[in-house]
Amino acid sequence: MTRTTPPRPVSAEALFPELAPYRGRVTRLHPRPGRPGRHDSHIGGPLLWPGDEPWPPCREPHQPETEGYAPEDIRRTRADGSHPAGRPWPSDDGPGPVPFLALAQLFRRDIPGLAPGPDGADLVQLFRCPRTHGPYLERRYHLEWRSAARTERAGRFRVDPPVAPLLRWEHELPEPCVLHPEEVDTYPWAEDDTLPAELIARIDAWEDAQRAERGPDALDYQCDLSIPPGWRVGGFPSWASTGPMAVDCASCATPMRLLLTAEGGEYDGGSHSWVPLEDRDPDRTGKESVRFGLSAATPTRLRFGRDRDLHVLTCPADLGHPPRWVLS
Repeated sequence: MTRTTPPRPVSAEALFPELAPYRGRVTRLHPRPGRPGRHDSHIGGPLLWPGDEPWPPCREPHQPETEGYAPEDIRRTRADGSHPAGRPWPSDDGPGPVPFLALAQLFRRDIPGLAPGPDGADLVQLFRCPRTHGPYLERRYHLEWRSAARTERAGRFRVDPPVAPLLRWEHELPEPCVLHPEEVDTYPWAEDDTLPAELIARIDAWEDAQRAERGPDALDYQCDLSIPPGWRVGGFPSWASTGPMAVDCASCATPMRLLLTAEGGEYDGGSHSWVPLEDRDPDRTGKESVRFGLSAATPTRLRFGRDRDLHVLTCPADLGHPPRWVLS
């Protein structure tokens, strides 16, 4: 089933004509639980991974653990709506490398706006280390770029990727999801110097007037007109938790470009206007029409930080330079 974003409650450019030069396109991925295959774009499904190629490991030191959740327990309890019981961490778990956990793979043929990788690579695979790092329990991520055509000609594919025996949290394990890509217009976050100061002041004044007139039903530029929630490719970064940040390439200091954003939730009470028409009750209107449920609100079952957005950024000057990862 396709997913269709409703028209915005009001036209951003009708309110603020100065936004027109800043308009951009973003591809909403709209993940929903399903059974994707290795030749599909997906979240949480099997990767197109040559059988003779080693799986990527995280070699950085990780934090010791005392308890975790077994992937098979997580899957079973998701199916019956219960919660898994914790298990003691294996005593023989040493400080060596840990296999990365695959989160997603995206083909350019499926995803409008997906930027190419090094040497024209058109398939990107996203990984996260299942262990935490440092005193602040940070995560490590990894991108693998490939030529889809060359990879699909591999004689055999890996069917048994390494699986961590235990995961620290339930939301470490992605739920297999098929994607329903959809392009929509988007506008930059309005804070600090992301837009001209005079325009941000006008947006702030409009939001103040909205709150004074409509109270809890007030429209909000960031939530309703600017950047949609959920997994998306391209567009502009959202900065709800950190405020806008300058993200430059560590190799050449070039300002980096947003490749994709991974988010735990597809919508919440503040972003309900972006909920697709297919996830609404046609007999109701507004927030009351939203069919809140895990399969639509948190389909991937993943979380990033404390319910933040994970921005994956690449260097436009040299696609071979290392990506950067920003939680915001």
